[in-house]
Amino acid sequence: MSEDKIESGAHPEEQEIDLIELAQKVWADRKLIFKACGIAVVVALVVAFSIPKEYSTTVTLAPEASGKSTSGSMGALAAMAGINLGSSSGEDALSPELYPDIVSSTPFLVDLFNIRVKDGEGKIDTTLYAYLKDEQRVSWWSAVISAPFKVLGWTMSLFKDEPETDEEKQLDPFQLTAEEAGIAAALNNRLSVSMDKKTGITTLTVTMQDPLISASLTDTVMHCLQNYITDYRTNKARHDLAFTEKLYEEAKANYEEAQQKYAAFVDANQNIILRRFAVEEERLQNEMNLAYQVYTQVSQQLQMAKAKVQEITPVYTVVQPATVPLRASKPNKLMILVGFVFLAGVGCVGWILFGKDFIKTWRDKGAGEVQPASPAAE
Repeated sequence: MSEDKIESGAHPEEQEIDLIELAQKVWADRKLIFKACGIAVVVALVVAFSIPKEYSTTVTLAPEASGKSTSGSMGALAAMAGINLGSSSGEDALSPELYPDIVSSTPFLVDLFNIRVKDGEGKIDTTLYAYLKDEQRVSWWSAVISAPFKVLGWTMSLFKDEPETDEEKQLDPFQLTAEEAGIAAALNNRLSVSMDKKTGITTLTVTMQDPLISASLTDTVMHCLQNYITDYRTNKARHDLAFTEKLYEEAKANYEEAQQKYAAFVDANQNIILRRFAVEEERLQNEMNLAYQVYTQVSQQLQMAKAKVQEITPVYTVVQPATVPLRASKPNKLMILVGFVFLAGVGCVGWILFGKDFIKTWRDKGAGEVQPASPAAE
């Protein structure tokens, strides 16, 4: 029992001694660690300054809460015109949680291809599609890696018939080429939309290699998203408005035609007192009055349809507008430097503590297997 207690009591001391020995072992080879960390610093700086700068612009929106019920004077006027605006209340199918899916959808991305972008230096003035295709800077190792594939693609293109190009041909989101799909994917990776469920604040971030392009594109994407949501929510109301305008034009034309017929008949038969002329005059007057009633009612409905479109049009409050960023968001040179130095230090410590012993054991084991061959030769 006493021996067991002594052994168990000696175990922490042995562990402490082992840790001290490991620390001494690492300290003995500190020059290797310092050398590796110095090389890591140089490599990290080369990598950090080789990565192209990226600038991020962020805007925040506070969309109007959906599902408002129509009440007050608007509802009363609608009831007088025979229109029920109460059916427009309720939960909106297009909630802010779907905004990220809208921005990342192919039709939305394709609509952005023809937007004109300009850089701050005036060297770039082209479409967003051409900018993402031809004006993107890459690191030197990416250029080296992609060079063989570009040469291979150029060589293969020599043996293929070039398709006829149509400058006026519009992009078809239903059937994109491989190049168009790649540009859409690259653009999608540079757009980010998030929504805070508690406050309802929507955040839109666009990352580009030029600060002015980043800010201008952020503002454009924000307005495109607002227009998309507005068109969706007012779609039915705008169709109703167009139909009511058509009825209004028809009712107006019928009323004016009835007026002309009545006036022409009265002017042509002023001194005639025959009963059949009086009956015809009464009939034309009734038609004119009926056309006027229809015209008046449709006119009221037209005004209410216009008011309904305005009522359900969402209003957005721009909490943080787009501004040209002054500093690059990528790459984070400090994090790259710390990461390289940390990996170099950990790698050296691992080599000192375990790598050397493993290599030495492996070599001794290999030498032990070869050694017995000597007596057999004698």
